[in-house]
Amino acid sequence: MKRISIKDVAVKAGVSIASVSYVLNNKIDSRIGKDTIEKVKRAAEELNYRPNNIAKSLKTQRTNIIGLIVADIANPYFSQIARIIEDEANKIGYTLLIGSSDENPEKFEGLINMFCDRQADGLIIAPVENTEKYLHKLQKQKMPFVLIDRHLPKIEADNIQINNYEISYDVTQYLINNGYKNIHLVAYQTMLQHLLQRTKGFTDALEKHQLLQNKNAVLDIDKDNIDQEISSGFNHLFQKNNLNKPDAVFFTSNKLAVSGIKKLMKLGINIPKDLAVVAFDETEAYELFATPITFVRQPLTTIGTKAVEVLYAKISNHTLPIQNIILKAELHIGQSSEPKLN
Repeated sequence: MKRISIKDVAVKAGVSIASVSYVLNNKIDSRIGKDTIEKVKRAAEELNYRPNNIAKSLKTQRTNIIGLIVADIANPYFSQIARIIEDEANKIGYTLLIGSSDENPEKFEGLINMFCDRQADGLIIAPVENTEKYLHKLQKQKMPFVLIDRHLPKIEADNIQINNYEISYDVTQYLINNGYKNIHLVAYQTMLQHLLQRTKGFTDALEKHQLLQNKNAVLDIDKDNIDQEISSGFNHLFQKNNLNKPDAVFFTSNKLAVSGIKKLMKLGINIPKDLAVVAFDETEAYELFATPITFVRQPLTTIGTKAVEVLYAKISNHTLPIQNIILKAELHIGQSSEPKLN
């Protein structure tokens, strides 16, 4: 089947090839009349014209493709971010290709290689632990990329994060101000800096108020065994003969929170009468619980728009200085953390 060309559109519309090129590439100026524009658009539609992107990319040295690597596309945080980034990319004429690393370094490397093979113009990346060597490889290849959600200290690159330490400190302070003293943190076993900052904010707030007396105030969970480890940990913390049960729990992710709240319900623990709960990030799953959950809301729209903005600028000019952007998250207060009644 013969591919429809710009020349075919020009013949059909009865105008010059140059006029067709101007109209189809949105480079319309005062020299192109409204009548010509309508003729070209009508002819292109009737002929079902599709631009030859391969030829265009050879000419411009761009594919107009952005690659996005998220840690877990099943996580509502990343699926929402992906939608925002896709919309922003479309606004500037880019197609977004998405890959999920599932926090796996080997899968992460495969996605990096795939996007390079597809000759993406740039990447937006939520990096996985122990993947510095792959990012160094991208830098050697002069592939523009922006890190989101988390950063790797050994990688000097554009990155967009939130105030993880500050918001975690503020959440803990908020619980203390509401009368809670035996606060526990449920976090991941990890070396990722953004998650370590959340734990540090928590422990620093407890230390300030001399409440870090319990060395087991942080329950570290293996990301591959969330339900099992939370179940085991909560069975121990909330056993009947434990006279020092937690009066508040702060979860550092929505996946931990959903698993944890389900376990608390099985244990018959009333929220917030028996226990206050605060979670990091929102998810529609919170709506399934009887008590509205207090959670940390990240500025997802700003993260997504900034990521595309910074990446597009770097694609256009590789010599731009590195940007380290820190955005502010906010605490959305529900009934799950009401002031303690004593």
